[in-house]
Amino acid sequence: MSLGIQLYSVRDDIGPDQLTATLTRLAGFGFTHAEPYDILSDTEGLNAALDAAGLQAETAHAKITELDHERVLDAAERLGIGTVIVPFVPPASIADRDGVLALAAAINALVPVAADRGIRLGYHNHDFEFAQRIGDRTVYDVLVDALDPAVVLELDTYWAAVGGEDVNTLLPRLGERVRFLHVKEDGTNPFDVAEVVGLASALELPVVEVVVHEGDVFPLIERNADFFSGLVRA
Repeated sequence: MSLGIQLYSVRDDIGPDQLTATLTRLAGFGFTHAEPYDILSDTEGLNAALDAAGLQAETAHAKITELDHERVLDAAERLGIGTVIVPFVPPASIADRDGVLALAAAINALVPVAADRGIRLGYHNHDFEFAQRIGDRTVYDVLVDALDPAVVLELDTYWAAVGGEDVNTLLPRLGERVRFLHVKEDGTNPFDVAEVVGLASALELPVVEVVVHEGDVFPLIERNADFFSGLVRA
């Protein structure tokens, strides 16, 4: 299995004059995929840097329901991205059932449009989808039920746990809907991350994301690369 890195982890080191060198450094750590969070600002520059570093971009974060979706899909096609993932919505926008259903409808409406390009859509969570509830259910559960089954899930394991979810029981319940995981190993997970990765029955790509850190982020990223590379090779 391959190993991805969310480029937000190195957001301070991917300026126009840094991108190729940073991606090459990440490839040297053992990453095979980079997950961009901005595919529109400089699509050609990103494509060239990925090629130079020998990295693929199977997934990307893009607010496709808010942006010009044709531009997003054009950029995804150019970069060889197979899954465009909705990365974030304002918590207040899905605080009630109507908001959740409106979000699901907006994503679902683009499923066939993306599929015509050979691209899947996905959803990435934070903590609030689990902390916010509609009746006795989490917003996340209501949203997943309302999404077209073709919409895959990128489960951010840390944020789900922060939101109060038991990730060890959530993953088996979601089953094959979860195709991507956001993971990190920095001593802050309230669960055994190696066990959690093993619970993702249809996992296509684990993606390391390190958001909070002190000082130079690269030693922490390298440690994560070593840790998760060992897991996916096992």
